This record gives sequence, C-alpha cells and structure tokens, in this order.
Amino acid sequence: MPHSLFSDAVDIFEQLIAFDTTSRDSNLALIEWVESYLTRHGIGFVRLPNEAGNKANLYATIGPNIEGGVILSGHSDVVPVDGQDWHSDPFQLRYSDGKFYGRGTCDMKGFIALALAAVPLFKQGQRPVHLAISYDEEIGCRGAPAMIAEIADKIPAPRLAIIGEPSMMGLIKGHKGIAVHEVLVTGHEAHSSLTHLGLSANMVAVELMHDLAELSRNLWDKADVTSAFVPPHSTLTIGEIKGGTATNILAGHCRFAFDLRCPPGADPEAILAPFMEKSRALDAEMAAAFPGTGINVHKISATPPLSPQAGSDAEAFVRTLTGDNGPAGAVAYAAEAGLFQRAGFPSLICGPGSIEQAHQPNEYITADQMERGAAFMERLAEALR
Repeated sequence: MPHSLFSDAVDIFEQLIAFDTTSRDSNLALIEWVESYLTRHGIGFVRLPNEAGNKANLYATIGPNIEGGVILSGHSDVVPVDGQDWHSDPFQLRYSDGKFYGRGTCDMKGFIALALAAVPLFKQGQRPVHLAISYDEEIGCRGAPAMIAEIADKIPAPRLAIIGEPSMMGLIKGHKGIAVHEVLVTGHEAHSSLTHLGLSANMVAVELMHDLAELSRNLWDKADVTSAFVPPHSTLTIGEIKGGTATNILAGHCRFAFDLRCPPGADPEAILAPFMEKSRALDAEMAAAFPGTGINVHKISATPPLSPQAGSDAEAFVRTLTGDNGPAGAVAYAAEAGLFQRAGFPSLICGPGSIEQAHQPNEYITADQMERGAAFMERLAEALR
C-alpha cells in the first residue's frame, strides 16, 4: 500500500461502513466505536446526545488545546438503501477493481476513516486538530448546530474548518443553502359526485403546486451568468406528494414538501413571499366556506449557504495541502460548511470521492481518492508540527 495511513484508514473504513447509520436510525454504535478508538489513543472526547438520546454528535481535540487548530468535520449518517439495486451488502465494505463499495463510502465515512487513521500523527502537532462528527446531516443538518455552538464556546479559536464532503479532493469554497417546507392541506370530504358539499384538499394542493412550479420556472430567468454555481440561480422542486384515500372521495388531506436552494446573497423568504401570501389568502377562503379546513405551511429545516471568501487564509492553507492551484469550486448541494461559517469559522469543503456516486446504489469511492486523502492528512499533520 502506498501509505501506511492509507492501510490503517481502510481497516477503520471497514468498521465504519458496517454500522447502519441511516438517518432514521441510531448512530450510537458508531459513536461508541469512535470513542473506544480515541480512548485507545489517549484522546478525550465530548458526546452531545440528541433530546431522544438515540443519536449523538461527538467532538475531540487532538493535540494541545490552543488557538490556530483545524476542525475536520464529517457526518455519521447515511441515506437509505431501500429499493436500490445493490450488487453486494451495502453495509459490508467490498473492494473490487480499484473501488471500495458500500453505503457511505464516499458520503462520507471515507473522510472520517482517514481523519481517525491520522490521529497518531495529529498527536505530534504543536497545533490541534478538532475532530467533529455529526448526526442527521442527510435530513436537514439537524445535529450539527448544537455541536458547532458547543465548539465555538469551548475550544480556542481554530484557523479554519474543513468539511470533508466528496469533492475529489478539490477545493470547494461555496455551496447553496437549502430550506425545506411542508404544506398540509385539510379539506372537507364528500362523495366526488357532490363537489358542492365538500372541498378537495388535493385540488387546493394542485393549485398551490402550480404556483410553485411557476415560481420555479421564473427562477431560471434570474440566472447570474457569472456565477460559479450550476445551475447559476436558485432552484425549487417538489419532492413529496401524498393525498386522498379513493378516487370517488373528495380528499380530506393532502401533504406535499418542497425544497428551495439558494446561492449566497439570495433571500429565500423574499422568493417565497408571493406563495406565502397566496397560501394565506386561500386558507382564509377555505375556512370561510368550510370551517376546519385550511392550509398550514411550515419550514422543516434550513441550512445557510457557504459564501465564498476570495483570497482567504483558509483557502491558501488548504491549497498547500492539496497542491491544487486551479479555481476553487462552488456546489449546488447544501452541507454543514455554511453552519460553521455562520458561527464564525472560516470554512471550506475538501474531501475524497465524487458527489456523483453519493446516494446511489453501489456507492463507491476509488482507492486513488482514498490515497489522495491519506496524503492530505499526512500533509496536514506536518503543517501543524
């Protein structure tokens, strides 16, 4: 193997993939394994459980607890494998033809494995590495805010935060934000032949979704041709729809959910203002016609964008680790980097693997990317000595 750190990372990788940390389930078995690993290396840690006690964030400082360190951040949860055509057990790491297969290989347990494998090197540093592992990133970055607040309060100011989302080890200095909304429409059931006696929640939902579709199309007209984001404008998509019980019953309930993804500088509340106004007007009309009916729109989650900072010290530092002198990228997906930036930490994305493999059946990361990640960790350890 080209790197001893690489070999150690693969051993850890196998352990991490074996934990089914799908967001709907607990991640505690993985967290406990990481705690045991850190304990064996003489590293203290802080566990931050969620309210239910079935999930937890974890952070640890490796090296002296002083200013000027580097945060290495990754999420422990993965997306479901339900309904996907996997050619092998998704929770058993499999190596074939230069690729490691398994759920979470590229998104993003490979990065966590590399960071853990580098712990013995980081212990030798004169500046610290702060390891941060979150839960529920895949369902709205729900775990990270509490951990980031704790880190901001407890540890001396770090130099930067590196979020190891898959970027092919390239430098990403901007990502879009995301706001996920749920719309609940309550109608009044009646026989479908007697439409005057009821109010179909589905029909109201269709009207609202038509407005959102029109709004989505209008966003294309606001594209910034100079933007590094692809597509170079905000986007809105309706991802879930469920309503009605039978074709011959006016639907009593309909639920749909949509996400709005905005680049830095765009105002999601202003974009949605016409839709919210229409929803309130329709809600009043419905309640007047059939008491008890109406529309409820609420925000499920929101993650801020990562705003590119031109010529930053953080960017210059990470470039010394990657050797990449090309233009830094910007991505359309949301990540926890925006949360770290909002808390005052200079933040960038840099991690092994391609986002094109994320969330797919037979998800994989190449051995070459893991090797590059190992070299990155070695250079980071050297830079902190």
